[in-house]
Amino acid sequence: MAEAIVNSQYGDQWEAVSAGTQPAGYVHPKSIQVLKEIGIDHQGYSKNADQFRNIDFDLVVTVCDDAAENCPVWLGKGKRVHMGFPDPAKAAGNDEEVLRVFRAVLYDMMQKISDLMTKMNSIER
Repeated sequence: MAEAIVNSQYGDQWEAVSAGTQPAGYVHPKSIQVLKEIGIDHQGYSKNADQFRNIDFDLVVTVCDDAAENCPVWLGKGKRVHMGFPDPAKAAGNDEEVLRVFRAVLYDMMQKISDLMTKMNSIER
């Protein structure tokens, strides 16, 4: 969701790619659904972080939940920032309860990404 938010709302200044240490192989359908609810039609796919090891980034943001997941250590170039979010794919309950978790994570991401982009755009990259 973070990749979709950045590319949709800040794509004129930033390009985001998203990857994980154990990608699922697909973008969760509920992620696609809640992104569509806010007008973002995301066409991304699940990627492994290893494919980006030799690429230098201006900024590397980890979004895993420290308490529940093993965050990857980024050894490449780029300023590193961590923003912890629970993994909504691990939410339990009926369809509406799970969607509520996805929406909560989405809105939390939107706020934290907005704050980060404001901060990053105020300093020279």
